[in-house]
Order: sequence, then C-alpha cells, then structure tokens
Amino acid sequence: MQPNGTWLLLIIAAICVAAMLVLLYLTEAGRILHERIPDRPRRRLLLAATSFLVAFVGVRLVVVLVYFHVPPFGWVTIDGMHVHHLVWGILLLLISGYGMVAEWGTRATPISLLASRLVSIIYGVGAALTLDEFGMWLNIRDSTWTFQGRESIDAVVLFAVLLAAGAWGAPLWTRRPRKTRRRHAGTRAAR
Repeated sequence: MQPNGTWLLLIIAAICVAAMLVLLYLTEAGRILHERIPDRPRRRLLLAATSFLVAFVGVRLVVVLVYFHVPPFGWVTIDGMHVHHLVWGILLLLISGYGMVAEWGTRATPISLLASRLVSIIYGVGAALTLDEFGMWLNIRDSTWTFQGRESIDAVVLFAVLLAAGAWGAPLWTRRPRKTRRRHAGTRAAR
C-alpha cells in the first residue's frame, strides 16, 4: 500500500468525521439541530446529506490535486494496482448498512445517539465515494476524466437531491388537515 495516499485519505476522512461530531456535540449547532429537527430519522438524513456533499467536494478536490501531481497527494495503490475510491465507498456503505440493519443508534442513550450520527455520516461519505465513480459502474474502465465522467456527476446530483428531500422536503409531502370553521350563531356573535 502506498503510505502517503492511503494514510492521507484515512486522516482526511477521520478529521472530517471528528469535525462533524465535535460540531454536533460541543457547539450550539448540535442544540439547534436537535431543536429544529426533532425526529431522529430526519436528523440522520440531514447528517447523511451534509456528509455526502462535504465528502463529494473533498474527493473531487483531492482527485484534482492528484491529477496535477500536487504533493503529498497520490493515488492509493496496493501492490502496484490503483485502488479507486469506489472500493472505499462500497466498504463504508457495507459498514453503515450493517449498522442500520443491526439497529445501531436506535435507543435513547447518549452512546446510541453517537452511533446514530456516526452511521449517518459514514453512509453519506460512502455514498459520495461510490457515486463519484458512477461512470465506472456502467463502463468498467477509468472514466473520471472522459465524457462518461458526466454520468457520475448526474448520479451525485440526483442522490444529493434525494437525501436533501428526505431531510428537508418531507413536510412538504405530508397532507395537513384543513382547519374547520365553526359556524355557530354563538361564535359569530362573539367575534
């Protein structure tokens, strides 16, 4: 394994996850998030959407730096073979999927809340790493810098919209009951 590419990727990912968790636990942002979005599934969707967008932008930036040979950035290789970030994304999706199936983070304890947030962040990062190379799903070749790379951008945009709609748009899809007006003679006289 190439030490600087692999370790740099792990360090950047750990810093991003730690920064998000610190923001949620040690700042006013966590309290505001809890007050404004009271139900846990929507908070998890918001965290997944945020980590998805941050990871996607971060990965694109790192790929550009590697492409233009900016040290210390380099491709992650194992025994001379380039390991695409699609692989790391699939691994993170498997881990977060297992966590969701095993119902990590569904209790009302502080550790469970931390697990819930961590699984959401891991899911968003894994989805970004995987969808960034969506063009490779269809065309099994390196398509990052070709026209087929556009497929990856389209997939990322569609998935980001899905996550954002789940986090912010759910109230728009629920039907609100109409307010009924009482038409009694007594209530009209009181007005």
